[in-house]
Amino acid sequence: MRESPAPGTRDRDGDATIVDVHMADPGRLKELLLPDRRVWIRWAASPTRKTDWSAVLVEAPDGRGLVSIDTTLPNRLIRRALESRALEELEGWELERAEFPLGRSRIDFLLARDGRRLALEVKSVTLVEDGVALFPDAVTARGARHVRELAEVAGSVDAEGRRWEAAILFVLQRPDARRIEAARSIDPDFADALAEAKAAGVRVLGRRCRVTPSRLELGGPVPAG
Repeated sequence: MRESPAPGTRDRDGDATIVDVHMADPGRLKELLLPDRRVWIRWAASPTRKTDWSAVLVEAPDGRGLVSIDTTLPNRLIRRALESRALEELEGWELERAEFPLGRSRIDFLLARDGRRLALEVKSVTLVEDGVALFPDAVTARGARHVRELAEVAGSVDAEGRRWEAAILFVLQRPDARRIEAARSIDPDFADALAEAKAAGVRVLGRRCRVTPSRLELGGPVPAG
């Protein structure tokens, strides 16, 4: 990773170079990407990409920490945690496959345990207001659809007699929130979908992350829902 003032890089002599940077986070990030805020970018050149750099970290609003803005990292962290059985809130469940079809969507992970199945969807969270993490930070019809599909499968029994459960795991890519909630003021439909899913038996889980310039590590549980 390279530390740089957005949107360019700075060499040892202090000369700035302006570069185009890919943003993996499709949200608005308006509370993070402010003038003079430091951004960490990573070289990621590829023949299939339009840009050679990806933004991965940004300085927290109070300047006392970092926020990961790479939305691909939470799924990778959770996959490793599932493979090593490191998630105590999902103790006993084994990873069966990733990216499996459910309804009109593809859900992140399918878990198995004693003849049962669990559909697990992972969501990346970067928005924090007054110590409360909020998801989403922009309207997400796709996210609401995922949650409703989890609600439909929770408690069902398939043709092979297997009972299904469902869970949504919010991964907070910063350390400075005490809980995670649906951002009703941003996307009331998603908030309604999450409330309906909880009532239908979908488990709502949360995990925080430890963020440094060199790595992102999965931290402990955080209340969610």
